[in-house]
Amino acid sequence: VQLQASGGGLVQAGASLRLACAVSGRSPGTYVMGWFRRGPGKEREFVAAISWGGFNTYYTDSVQGRFTISKDRDNAKNTVYLQMNFLEPEDTAVYYCAVRRSTYWHLATLRSQRAYDYWGQGTLVTVSS
Repeated sequence: VQLQASGGGLVQAGASLRLACAVSGRSPGTYVMGWFRRGPGKEREFVAAISWGGFNTYYTDSVQGRFTISKDRDNAKNTVYLQMNFLEPEDTAVYYCAVRRSTYWHLATLRSQRAYDYWGQGTLVTVSS
């Protein structure tokens, strides 16, 4: 299973970006997709997650209302997006997508990096003030 994250870049505060994560290779079956990020000098942290059917989403408090996680309606496309609006300098980080092979939806579990089985290489988002 390979995950390819894309869409990062350098933007000013208040701008928007849309990240994408494409899943390819051996199918992971049904899964939960999560986004994490690691800011400068910080540990990697949970950002958002979406269920296999796309009906359930979950966000960390700092991005609630600004970020939206979504996926193609056609699950065969295996692509998940993270729409990021009203970006702040504090959002500067390398963003990683990850796949959890279990579809069990438990919020505390979704926040844990150990719950995910496959990871992408990361895409850098830099927000200037």
